[in-house]
Amino acid sequence: MPIDDVVLNFTPASLIVLNAVLALIILGIALEVRPSDFRTVARHPKAVVLGIGAQYLLLPAVTVGLALLLDVPASIALGMILVACCPPGGISNVLTYRAGGNVALSASMTAVSNLVAIVVMPLNVALWASLNPATDALMRDFSLNRAEMLVQVLLIIGVPFAIGMPLARRFPALTAKALPWVQRVGLVALLVFIISGTASNLGPLREHLGTIFLVVLLHDAVALAVGYWTAAAARLGEPDRRAFAFEVGARNTGLGLGLTLTFFAGLGGMAMIAAWWGIWDILAGLLLATWWRRRDARKAARASAIPGTTETPGPTARKEAP
Repeated sequence: MPIDDVVLNFTPASLIVLNAVLALIILGIALEVRPSDFRTVARHPKAVVLGIGAQYLLLPAVTVGLALLLDVPASIALGMILVACCPPGGISNVLTYRAGGNVALSASMTAVSNLVAIVVMPLNVALWASLNPATDALMRDFSLNRAEMLVQVLLIIGVPFAIGMPLARRFPALTAKALPWVQRVGLVALLVFIISGTASNLGPLREHLGTIFLVVLLHDAVALAVGYWTAAAARLGEPDRRAFAFEVGARNTGLGLGLTLTFFAGLGGMAMIAAWWGIWDILAGLLLATWWRRRDARKAARASAIPGTTETPGPTARKEAP
């Protein structure tokens, strides 16, 4: 069966569960956001504005070109565009820290990007999908209501931010204890939902798994590269480049999956791209972060072994403003 004709079956109850899990994940991000993150943006806007542009303009544009180059089916191409228009996930901060990147910049970009997504994401999906004839036709088939998508995104992102930030400010000690559990439970619950939902719909998708795997692998690699080389082109430092790589490369594809199930009737190609992205970008991100960390350690070891030199460590997870 052509993947554009495959529809995944999820019950209304499962959609409620997914939206609750997504809200929990965003709550985990909101509990980490501090007013200082926004003050940092106000004092040093260049890096954050550049990062927002890379996420919501450059990555979707490159994605449209990649989908056309690969000549993928329309539902897969639309899934790629939807993923590219999603805000970054909270895992980006973890990956940035593990890679020795600029955590302060990463946290600021995550906070601002998620708030920007409330308004920008519905418009962005419609805009970039219209540039590919196949995805444009598919969008018309589903008659996407951008106002309804705006409300959906507002509920999933806006409400957790409205709850999480005041809680963190008023109960810092309690928040510090609860935060790791909120993040872990949200991530595990999302992975369980993705794996169980995929397994229950595996039959009609089996013949397309190879294509999905290859497309996500290439798309995720391109997203990481777009982030890193955007920062490099702006002559930002190595820690900032690593933060950019994960802010652009690690998307909140759970949100994309939820929107696919809600507004696109669980269209198989879209749902599988979003679902597999949610797993693969964590694996790929951990591999890249670990490689960077080990490379820094090797450089430091070589520097300390040269007589007359002092140890020169690689980039660290800086806390200063970008």
